[in-house]
Amino acid sequence: MAAPMVLAEAVHKRYGHLEVLKGISLEVDARQVMCLLGPSGSGKSTFLRCINHLEQINSGRLWVDGTLVGYAERGGRLHELPEREVCRRRTEIGMVFQRFNLFPHLTVLENVVMAPVVVKGEARGVVTERARRLLDRVGLSAKVAAYPNQLSGGQQQRVAIARALAMEPKLMLFDEPTSALDPELVGEVLDVMRALAEDGMTMVVVTHEIGFAREVGDTLVFMDAGVVVEAGPPRDVIANPQHERTRTFLSKVL
Repeated sequence: MAAPMVLAEAVHKRYGHLEVLKGISLEVDARQVMCLLGPSGSGKSTFLRCINHLEQINSGRLWVDGTLVGYAERGGRLHELPEREVCRRRTEIGMVFQRFNLFPHLTVLENVVMAPVVVKGEARGVVTERARRLLDRVGLSAKVAAYPNQLSGGQQQRVAIARALAMEPKLMLFDEPTSALDPELVGEVLDVMRALAEDGMTMVVVTHEIGFAREVGDTLVFMDAGVVVEAGPPRDVIANPQHERTRTFLSKVL
């Protein structure tokens, strides 16, 4: 059987004396969408950042597509990989943040083209054609020459998604991608994410968009205080939560 795209075993993360992740064990199969739900401070975003080694774990194991994230294991001990190797592996994982983090001095097209050319050394002409296709895919083919400050928040986030996809990742991570948007702009970003899921992109999504989790997610994970409280098919967890903490949270967001 193929290895899960993401496999976490007893992942712990501390900042000094503060333990943010307290033994997270999860798996996401290829072509599946996992939605992470929970209150602020529950560890959702920290776990997401651990998946692509933006944060180092203190204990446990994390694999992406069968390969340890950020480490090599020798003699039962983890040894951190050189930064160059970490960055090389990170190119296979796309990440979209709450804030768009676009380069303000570059056009939309240039924002999407830059990373594959600079980081992966791909030919600019090849990447430019790919970028144009991706911008068309997210509904922004008419904005290739615009600058970020000429776009709405929803448009900027769609550019950020196209930029991540330009690296041709095997996995996409979304950290509350609609939380910084005005309510009327949320739908256009969720539509792009829904289309990605339909195309078979493996995704881990930190979100408070319950409708999206119900419709698109294969698994919904509710986290609180650094642990997984409950996990299962989204419709089941939302309609019939088994834990009081999950019920209390959902009663406030539904």
